[in-house]
Order: sequence, then C-alpha cells, then structure tokens
Amino acid sequence: MNHPKREILIFDRQLLDEGRYWLDKLSREISAPNLKLDFPRHSDMARHKSVVELRLPLDLCQKLIKLSGNSAFLLYTTLVSALTVCLYNYSPAALITVGSPSRRRNDGAAQVPNALTIVTQINEKDTFRQHLLNVRETLLEAYSRQRYPIDRLIKDLGLKNSSAQCPLFNVTIALREIHDQLPDVGQDLSLTFDQQGDEISAELEFDAALFTAESIDRFKTHLLTLLDAALTDTNHAIGDLSMLSETERTQLLFTWNETAVDYGPEAFLPALFEAQAARTPSAIAVEFEGQTLTYAELNRRANQLAHHLRRLGVGPETVVAVMMERSLEMVVSLFAVVKAGGAYLPLDPSYPPNRLAFMLKDAKVLVLLTTQSLTATTSEPDARVIAVDEEWETIAKESSENPENRIHGDNAAYVIYTSGSTGVPKGVINTHRGIRNRLLWMQEAYKLTPADAVVQKTPFTFDVSVWEFFWPLLNGARLVVARPGGHQDAAYLVELINQQQITTIHFVPSMLQIFLAQEGVEECRSVRQVLCSGERLTPELQDQYYQRMQAALHNLYGPTEAAIDVTAWPCRRAEVKQAVPIGCPIANIRTYILDKNLRPVPVSITGQLYICGVGLSRGYLGRPELTAEMFIPCPFGDESGQRMYRTGDLARYLPDGNIEFIGRGDDQVKVRGFRIELGEIETALLQHPAVKEAAVTLHETVAGDQRLVAYLVHKESEIPQIGELRAFLSEQLPEYAIPSSFTVLEAMPLKPSGKIDRRALPAPEQSRPNIAVPYVAPSTPLEESLVAIWMEVLGLDLIGVNDNFFELGGHSLLATRVISRVRAALHLEIPLRSLFESPTIAALALLLGQLQPVAEVSKINSIARGDKDLNSLLAELEKLSDQEVSELLASEVGAG
Repeated sequence: MNHPKREILIFDRQLLDEGRYWLDKLSREISAPNLKLDFPRHSDMARHKSVVELRLPLDLCQKLIKLSGNSAFLLYTTLVSALTVCLYNYSPAALITVGSPSRRRNDGAAQVPNALTIVTQINEKDTFRQHLLNVRETLLEAYSRQRYPIDRLIKDLGLKNSSAQCPLFNVTIALREIHDQLPDVGQDLSLTFDQQGDEISAELEFDAALFTAESIDRFKTHLLTLLDAALTDTNHAIGDLSMLSETERTQLLFTWNETAVDYGPEAFLPALFEAQAARTPSAIAVEFEGQTLTYAELNRRANQLAHHLRRLGVGPETVVAVMMERSLEMVVSLFAVVKAGGAYLPLDPSYPPNRLAFMLKDAKVLVLLTTQSLTATTSEPDARVIAVDEEWETIAKESSENPENRIHGDNAAYVIYTSGSTGVPKGVINTHRGIRNRLLWMQEAYKLTPADAVVQKTPFTFDVSVWEFFWPLLNGARLVVARPGGHQDAAYLVELINQQQITTIHFVPSMLQIFLAQEGVEECRSVRQVLCSGERLTPELQDQYYQRMQAALHNLYGPTEAAIDVTAWPCRRAEVKQAVPIGCPIANIRTYILDKNLRPVPVSITGQLYICGVGLSRGYLGRPELTAEMFIPCPFGDESGQRMYRTGDLARYLPDGNIEFIGRGDDQVKVRGFRIELGEIETALLQHPAVKEAAVTLHETVAGDQRLVAYLVHKESEIPQIGELRAFLSEQLPEYAIPSSFTVLEAMPLKPSGKIDRRALPAPEQSRPNIAVPYVAPSTPLEESLVAIWMEVLGLDLIGVNDNFFELGGHSLLATRVISRVRAALHLEIPLRSLFESPTIAALALLLGQLQPVAEVSKINSIARGDKDLNSLLAELEKLSDQEVSELLASEVGAG
C-alpha cells in the first residue's frame, strides 16, 4: 500500500539535507568568477549571445576516448578537469567554480532542469590523474544532491540573483549524452560537448557584449592545448601543464620584445652635454626666475665644481648628495657631480632630519652639496658639506676645462631612495649606460630641437626629474626651472608656459587633473607634447585632456629600479578603451608578464610584470640580499648573466602586444606619483608608545582622490590625537607618506590565517576627526565661504575655523585645489604658499581680508544678507552700472 504523505516527508527531508550540504560547501568555498572580461559589465546591459564551434583534432579525440573508455561520465569528468585547470591558469585561485546541468534521470521521470555549482580544489603539485579523480568525486557528490534549486540556493546564501550574471560561476560545461538542458542562469560562457562515434566537438556559446571573438578563439586554443598536454602524460603535475601554443609563446617572449637598437659608440652624460655645449655655446641653456646660463656658462661652472669635487676625492662610485631647492645652483651641481664621475643622491630639504641623516649615512656620502640657507638642516659629521653659493668664489678658481672622462657604462650615475616595506628606505643605483639608453630613446621618440623649451618641475627625488634635467640639455633645447613649490600651483604653471613658450612638460595624472581645471589652459598653445607617468592615467582623464588641450599626450611607465621609463604609449584622441595602456617596451628593454612559476601568461590574462635589458638598475645600495631577491636570473634569451626585475606590478598583454597596467600585487601604492610601501608607515606608527596595532590602506574618495588612511588599535593609555600622530610621523616620514586620516578601532578585522583583513577595514568617516582644538563655527561670510570650500575638497561634514587643514587630512595636492577654488570665487591672486603659512580658516580669512579690496568685502556682506551663493552675486553685480556699484559700495561702507 502506498503512503503518499510518507513519501513527501522523505523527499522534503532529502531536499533539506541537500540544501544543508550546498550551504555548507558554498558559504566556505565560493570563488570569484574566473574569466577576464574584454568589456565592462553594466547592470542594465543587454546580452548578445553568439555561438561558435569547437572541433577537437582526431588524435585528441582518440586520447580522450581511450582514457574514458565507453563511459560518458568519465569523458565528462576529463573535460571538466581540463577546463578547471585552464580557468585556474586564467585567474589563479585555490578553488575554481564551474556550472554543470543536472544529470539526466535513467527512469524517464520528468525532472525540472537545474544548474549545479562544481567547486574544484586546485593543487599545482597534483598530477592530472590525481586531479581527475578529485573532480570525479566532486561530481558524484554534486549529482547525488542535484534536486536543490539553484535560484533557491542563491537566495539562501544571501547573494544577489540576476538573469544577467550568476553569482556562483560564469562558465558552464555540459555533455549532451548525460545532461538535461541547462537553465539560463546568467552564465557568460557555456561549453556543450557532443560525441558522435570517434569524433568529439562542442558548441561554445558566449556573451558578445562581454568578450571579443578574438578572446574566444584564444580560449579555445588554450583549452585544447592544455587538454592535449594533460592527456599526453597524465602523471604531469597540473602546475607544469602549459596552455600556450609554441606560436603564442614565441610571440609573448620574443616577437613583442624585438627592441634592439644600436645607438653607436658609447658616450655618457658628460660627453653628450659637452658636445652640445660646443655646438651651441651662446644659446640659453637654463633659465630660472629671470636668471639665465648659456650652454658655455653652464659647462664652465659645472667643470669648475667638478674639478673641485675631484680634489675632494670624488670619482667613479662616489656618492655625492645634493640638497637644494630648485635653482641654477641645483642644475650646476648635478652636472658637476656626473662630470666628476660620481653619482648624485638627491635630498629633499623638507624631509625629516632623521631621514636625511639615515640616507647620508646609508649611502656613505663623501660630499654634500647644498646652499648657505640649508647648511643647518643636517649635522652629518662624515660628509664634507659645501655651500655652493657661499663658497663659489673659491670654486671659481678651478679649471673651466672639461674634466678627463673616467666613466664606464656600469658606473653609478644617480642614487634615488624609495620607500621600504620594513620601515627603512632603500637606495636604488642606476647606471650611466641605462640613463644613456633612456635619453637617446627619448630623443628618437619625441625629438627636441633648439626651438624647444622644457619645464623642470618634478621634485628631484623623483626619477622623472632625471630626464627633465638632462634630456633638453643634451639636445640644444632650453631648460626652464620652475620656482620652488611651483609644480603644485596650476595657475603659476599656466603663466609659466605662456611666458616661456614651453613646448614639453610632464605631469603625474593627479596633478594633470588639477592643471586641466585651471582657467586659461586652452591658451597654452605653445605646448606640443605632454608626458604622463607615475600613476595610472584613466580614460576619463585622457578624455578631459583632449577637451582642453591640442598637444600630443603620452603615457609612460617605469619603476625607480630602471632608468626612469621602460614602456611608452602614444594616447589617441577619441579612442574608447577600458584603460589607457602603458604601451610597449622602449629600445633595448624587454618586458615579460609571468605567472608565479615564471611562465608567460596568455594574452589578456593578468600576471606579474618583469623587466629586463639595458635600463635595469644595478640593484639596492648596500643590500645584496634584497637585490638578489628582486633582481633574478632571466630564464629567456641566450646571453648569460642577464637579470630581470620583479616589479610587483600586475599587468596583462592586449591582443596588439601593448601592455595594460592592472595594479599592485602587494602593499605598495602610488600617491601623487610617489611610491610608498604601506609597511614603512605601519612600522613608524607602531613606534608610537600609545599604538598597539596599525594598518594603512589607500582609500579612493567619491571624487576620485586617493588618500592614505591609517587604522589604529591603541594601548590602555589615552587615545593619541591626530596632531600628535602627525607630528610623530613627520619626524620619520616625508609629507606625502603621512596618512590623511586616522581611525581608532577596538580590534583589527582578521582573516582565518590571523593576518589583518584589509578589505574589512571600515571606510574613513566624513566627520571631523579627533584633533586637539575645540570646534569653533564660522562667524563671518568669508569664513563661511572658506569652510564650504574646505568641506568640499576634504570631503568632511564639519570644519571649525581653528582646525588645521593638514590635520583634517589635507595635503599639498588638495591645498592646490583649495587655493584654485578661492582664486576663482574671490577673484584674488593668492600664492599657493598662503595655505601652508595660514593653515586654518581663521588665519586664511585674515590674510584674504588684507588682500581684498572694498568691493570684494561688499560682495561677501551681500551674500550674508541675501543668502546667495557667490556665483549668483557676481552675476548680479555684472549687470549693475558703475554708478549703481558706487552707490552700493557707499552704503556698505557707511553701514560699517
């Protein structure tokens, strides 16, 4: 006798058990989708299905049939095993998910089609045979629990269900002989295999709104290549299986690295400059704030200082520190050091004294070149300190003849210190051969002539400054040195460009954005080329550039561990791309994008970027272990002893061989073009007596600004205030490495491994931070206007008139934005330094009040009475006659 109610109860209990299994498995093991999309996904985008055929070669069919015998299930298991390894190579993850249809029932009973999530553990050391057995067990587990509906499972997991994208997988695989029809659950790519006798083929359905046909063709080739390698010897470790054809491997490693250029007999910086000085002795070489030096004068002064340095023992491999503000003396000093055969070490006078002292000692500096005003900045006893301006009378007695050349290509040309992950900065040694190659390539690519004028505005502790100083003066152009702090002032730069008829200028993207917002940029018609590097150049910023500028725009990339830039890309007007590429390797440089086993990754797949070739630096000064870790033997090419640098940058090849920068694979970040190891900031914070734990991240605001954010767990002592923390860090770190905000937590969020879970750190609050001064509200219309500007720029909802701009999270780039907005609002020309000298609302308002004419005061008072914004008031004032304005002013003055 049948008991329908009993059967329903049993079925419900089985369904409940299945649901528990899937919830347990997927809540712990769910992995992100594995395919890299060619086009960005939008929530409202329409799907465009396209189908292509995948036909397996006969010999591969035979291998598959032989391995699986007559079992369709084993055939499917082998195909799933190969697919999961292929997807792992596309996007390495310990767990790979694919979708599978529910299995066809043998009893002929009706069944609603369902999709199962197959979660596969990847262990590179497993053989393919072991991996196949693991996949077989996973499939059997899944099929025994195939009734639980996927839409209900997604809901149980708290995931967002969408017909456009499945949150559990984006690739599905089926075999017609054993599977029901797959329901449409929003998969991006589906493989449906079919066996007809000795032939095996597949239909590959993909969303053409997400993938190009070229990407799908590559995927087909990769899958078949990997499957063939796996079946040729199933005892191979899956980590050793390659999915690259020999043609693609040759293209990635060699064809796209055919960059060899012969630049003739080696002549280095001193000889190249001396030759140009002989060709154009009377032409202006350098100009700074109305002062000029001709090529002959610059050569003579540099020679005199070089001879003086040689008397002090400077020669090849001697490090000479240069600590100066931008000036003619700075240019003379840099050329003198390389003429003497030494390597120059740039030191920023604004760095904390402890940091300067460390660099001087770590680099074993023999001589420190500075100016009289800065001699008190350091008391380093081991270096001979020369105030070039004060001692010039003595220096000028030296010979003005070119010093004898003692330089070899492998000698150090300059040393630049970068942030260190252990809390200690490290010096990078770049060679004369490397910088020679870089500058000769640059002249070939961008062609300066004596008619050109180039701005030197990059801080000389940043390696872009190297080409700014030397490239123009090796080719007869005029070098215009920006005043100290001028590189941050967009209004000054517009004025300088127009006054000096500048033709070539460099920007980091964050400063380019500020520059493009400045009034009068369209009038900078003398500029014929703008070079960008140091940060990611976005398509949005590129479009904004072309809306305001006519000059060519170039995007370059390179780490300090190479001679400035190693790849270059010419931007193109009206070109639509997901990202602006960093281009191809420059002359005599090779780039490789490799996986963690140092194997080339396919086109469009993310890997780590490695650099090889002439431009590579010698490594880190006095740190052979770190040098050996980061500069490793190059496994490609015929020359012995070649090294390649492990950049830590993630990138991928585009189909045309250009490279797209993806991001970092570690805790290193770029802020305003400066490279920062987050570990250095964390180490400094942990030295504060009240700080127990510290974490630092890079946060991107809604406006697109990138800011350093610190998180603290304090000890039982009192919570330190922002000003105290900033002051403490400023004794060890440069200004650009000090976090914009500090958030105190009860405890750090941790991963199961015990490490800090940075993704779980809360977003910084937009409220006024914990600073020492009490809140005081604005009391005048001018103060209210300034508070509104600060709130907009800093992203805060409350600011007091006595709050310090920099304690609120401000930095030099944001200071530029504040001053720009104040200039536009009040029609006042105020210098950028005003905010640094008057960093509170009250102080800045007092300064502005002294600068404002009576008419401007009238406008501010009118705003307060009429509750109008400044733009509205200005529009009204422009409509008044001179007599009406005079009457209005008289009434305001009379009212006090």
